[in-house]
Amino acid sequence: MPELPEVEVVCRGLKRTMSGRAIAEVRLKRGDLRFPFPAGFADRLIGRKVKSVKRRAKYIVVSLSDDTSLLMHLGMSGHFTVFRPGGSRGEFSDLHLTQTNSRPGTGPHDHVAFVLDDKTEIVYTDPRRFGLMDLLPSRTLLSHRLIRPLGVEPLSSELNTHYLATVFATKKAPLKSVLVDQRLIAGLGNIYACEALFRARLSPHRKAGTLVKGRRSDARLRKLVHAIRAVLNDAIESGGSTIRDYARADGSSGAYQQRFWVYGRVGKPCRRRGCGGTVRRLVQSGRSTFFCPTCQR
Repeated sequence: MPELPEVEVVCRGLKRTMSGRAIAEVRLKRGDLRFPFPAGFADRLIGRKVKSVKRRAKYIVVSLSDDTSLLMHLGMSGHFTVFRPGGSRGEFSDLHLTQTNSRPGTGPHDHVAFVLDDKTEIVYTDPRRFGLMDLLPSRTLLSHRLIRPLGVEPLSSELNTHYLATVFATKKAPLKSVLVDQRLIAGLGNIYACEALFRARLSPHRKAGTLVKGRRSDARLRKLVHAIRAVLNDAIESGGSTIRDYARADGSSGAYQQRFWVYGRVGKPCRRRGCGGTVRRLVQSGRSTFFCPTCQR
């Protein structure tokens, strides 16, 4: 599943393509993705101008001129392909798609096509159909059932040592499991939690509460906050990580997977100079955790 950096890269690309444009046509090939489309979904979008495109956690929020918002999630395999006027294929192209001369949006897993007023077509493709799209009044976005439970944005000032100290104080769960709890930190997923813990030299086994001493936060919390922000920003600048289905905005694969310190490197030597350890894997909360037991304590 795409994580925060991958969604941010797609979001920035959609922003460049959609901002200021009106939606001229919407074609639906089915009545649902993970959930049914809201009643009148296509008709309610036609003629609306795109005011902004932003990200909240792993969701993409398109704000429209009638004060409604289009809420979208890529699920596990969803992606966008942009077709420019004249049939040329543009941004968000997935490398695993086969280019054909057929009309955009006619592939077996192409479920939604947005046509803009400049004739650009944005096609949403999702083989597993775990993605979603919803349409709601913008004023109710924060209270939406999918948005309301989300924690702080890891790239915002809300993620700081005081916040982590407050959250961790009563936690007996392993540090890694707490970090990927979306109710606490929104958008931080499995890959980047592993990478951030490595940068901070913290073991995923460690109980989160051990980083809080009374009312004072452990100095290691400052390193963890810095590591989370650094790894997410580095991944965004690299176009995200391509593990299976994801492709970056210009159609090429993300490059950050080439810079992983621990993720997916089980049995390989630790890349930290002078460490000498070997990367191990364990399962936490049903997900694979990669770490170096020598330099992560």
